[in-house]
Amino acid sequence: MQTVLFHEIIYGPVHSRRLGISLGVNLLPTDGKICSFDCVYCECGYNAQGAGKSGLPSADQVEEVLKTRLQAMHAAGEKLDVITFAGNGEPTLHPQFEKIIDTTLYLRDHYYPEAKISVLSNATRIHDESVFRALNRVDNNILKLDSLRPETVALIDQPNDPHYDVNRVVCDLRRFSGNVIVQTMFLRGWHNGQRIDNTVEEELSPWLEALQYISPRSVMIYTIDRKTPEEALEKVSREELEQIASRVRELGIAVSVSA
Repeated sequence: MQTVLFHEIIYGPVHSRRLGISLGVNLLPTDGKICSFDCVYCECGYNAQGAGKSGLPSADQVEEVLKTRLQAMHAAGEKLDVITFAGNGEPTLHPQFEKIIDTTLYLRDHYYPEAKISVLSNATRIHDESVFRALNRVDNNILKLDSLRPETVALIDQPNDPHYDVNRVVCDLRRFSGNVIVQTMFLRGWHNGQRIDNTVEEELSPWLEALQYISPRSVMIYTIDRKTPEEALEKVSREELEQIASRVRELGIAVSVSA
């Protein structure tokens, strides 16, 4: 099993191929993983590794370490493009997520007012009004939508909730009234003896229809860049991603490609 956990609350900064110089925030355990999905491509590995023993950091802990890091970076004249919430699982599962976002906005405005705040989320908690409010306040509300076909979602994303409904998620994404960036991982390969390929037309047609309905600010499409817990996966070429991107642009939606 491939496992690359983030062992700190604040990590980096690192250079993100999509976001620039990014300071990461991990609201999950530093010695385990907690997520509402169990994606076959997750660089942190599968959920089966367990949640560890450290528990979730408190909002006060996050504020303290983030303030300390931003103070030090600012004093050293270091550049920062974005503060990114990702880490060892789904950040919006933290019960104090909204409070932490408010604190981060305050610290960002004080130390790096030009930097953006991004949240990378699988969208499983956007029905919660507290999470919805918080995501509406960040600069880059980046939410996952890998497929519209339940059987493909079950293969790629493996939701923990047996009642997960991707169509409900699409309706919730529309509630952001355009203040959302949809992120989709394109890949192909095998998992548990079943073929995965969300680049085929039967996948793309409903996905494009959903994008038109959601009307996001932009779309991020990407493919595998790091080792994955499921080894039988294949990277999609930039040429193929660009072909998909051109169909998104035909809808009048901005799109970025990372390959």
